[in-house]
Amino acid sequence: MSFRFPDSFLWGGAIAANQVEGSHIADGKGLSTSDVCPFGVFGQIVKRTNGDFNIKDIAIDFYHRYPEDIALMNEMGFSCFRLSIAWTRIFPNGDDEQPNEAGLAYYDKLFDELAQYDITPLVTLSHYEMPFNLADKYQGWASREVIGFFEKYARVAFARFGDRVKHWLTFNEINVTLHEPFTGAGLPRDCTEQMRYQAIHHQLVASAKAVKACHELIPDGKIGNMMLGALIYPLTSNPGDVLKAQVQNHDWLFFGDVQARGYYPSYMHRKFAQLGVSLDITDDDRQALKETVDFISFSYYMSGCASADPKEQEKAKGNMLEMIANPYLEESEWGWQIDPQGLRILLNMLWDRYQKPLFVVENGLGAKDQLNEQGVVEDDYRINYLNAHLYQVGEAIQDGVAVMGYTSWGPIDLVSASTAQMSKRYGFIYVDRDDEGNGSLARTPKKSFYWYKKIIASNGEQLSAPKPD
Repeated sequence: MSFRFPDSFLWGGAIAANQVEGSHIADGKGLSTSDVCPFGVFGQIVKRTNGDFNIKDIAIDFYHRYPEDIALMNEMGFSCFRLSIAWTRIFPNGDDEQPNEAGLAYYDKLFDELAQYDITPLVTLSHYEMPFNLADKYQGWASREVIGFFEKYARVAFARFGDRVKHWLTFNEINVTLHEPFTGAGLPRDCTEQMRYQAIHHQLVASAKAVKACHELIPDGKIGNMMLGALIYPLTSNPGDVLKAQVQNHDWLFFGDVQARGYYPSYMHRKFAQLGVSLDITDDDRQALKETVDFISFSYYMSGCASADPKEQEKAKGNMLEMIANPYLEESEWGWQIDPQGLRILLNMLWDRYQKPLFVVENGLGAKDQLNEQGVVEDDYRINYLNAHLYQVGEAIQDGVAVMGYTSWGPIDLVSASTAQMSKRYGFIYVDRDDEGNGSLARTPKKSFYWYKKIIASNGEQLSAPKPD
């Protein structure tokens, strides 16, 4: 690729606390909603007892091994590292009067370590977890009280870490509550649409209040939202399919519309009427929502199709998304369709819609990596996947899209959110641990580690053009 990415472009990787840290009750940490889902986001919610096993309780032990892992990321040339704070390390129950100093001290050390290498932290306040006490006692985000608990947590984080952390995100994949209400909002899985959208409204207000707090407490900081980028194409050129795709894209774009524009889009008023949803929106809420994000961030793993034909709708599949398979695309081992050009399409769509800087904060390939006889993972499939997607990011930048950076998911093997497996590996760094929790936790760079290092060093210039069909 003859094109070089902008000098300001941030290169790196992304993780979530609940998938890497382990030490799930160490140093005063409370139980999170992730801790009671040992089988992944769709799995059974389990009441924890002493001595039971959850692979996330240790995960990859990033809690203790972060200096080694950050050193490896520095070796790759990372200029940015997206991570999350575990809310329950700071407020173990969510409604505590005072924050947990041991949790604050842990992240102090982590951010100091990143500063040693001049790696920019991009920090998510809540990534697929919240204090379980808030879900159990308050029905999660269905309660308006949780807005205040989150704002208090956000202000403590900004005040403590704002001298070292200038880039923030509020909620990871905020639109996931549409598909998995317990993971997204601490709601009962059989919640009504009224409860679901009222909880979403409370999250949107809380996000806006966190944006305002960030602007007040970190004047030189930037804070964005984070959406699950669920790009939907019409299955055919039939106008019914085109309209169906537009409606399904609106289902997730509505979150960005509120967070970037400061009010509910008109199409949602029709949807609420159709669903029989009547939101409790106060004047304070309306005022709070006017505080909009500085940039738009999103994950992108796959696209899908929509059809007005009921027979086609029966074929819908995906991870958490009801998507119809695209007949022109290949699939990963887990059935996720691979669509690099979709990333360019999505970047252009979001840029045209919002005219705010964009950040690709998750993109990666889960695969069953194997060490060969030489102790190396020859993950050319991952290199090909990431090269193809990054090439399209470069194309979007040349289209005129303002892209801040790219953090792959996840730079080191971690526990999968959807399946709670170690065998579904994403990283440039292999971690010796299996689905039963066996292994030394030793770190080994994969072939893709050295490839990504080369791409970063060349600022994207070493990316390969896609082969013609």
